Amino acid sequence: MENPISEFKTLRGLERIGAACRNTWDGLRWAWRSEAAFRQELVLIVVASILALVLPISGFQKLALIGVLVVVLIVELINSAIEAVVDRISLERHPLSKAAKDLGSAAVALTLLLAFATWAVVLYNRFM
Repeated sequence: MENPISEFKTLRGLERIGAACRNTWDGLRWAWRSEAAFRQELVLIVVASILALVLPISGFQKLALIGVLVVVLIVELINSAIEAVVDRISLERHPLSKAAKDLGSAAVALTLLLAFATWAVVLYNRFM
């Protein structure tokens, strides 16, 4: 049995890197325009990252605080991708579609809890 290969997988070298960069930019633009949660989290991350950079903490702690926020954005993008695929397949209500969307939402929620816990531990250890 022959495996079909996407026309996008045939790109090589700089052409592939350029296409990947364009696709990345398109994805970020789509998320900004279409996903309110992404916009809210991005604004929060920009503000919190500035705060992390000016806090009197170690470089590693700054990295941890900003890094965990970037992970929130990554998981939000994956959640949005899952939702887009589910909606592309069908807009009808189905238990598996609901499960896929709920699981993606749960992943975002757990990542937000991790971010909150990371910030709480770093700030508690620094200022208490």
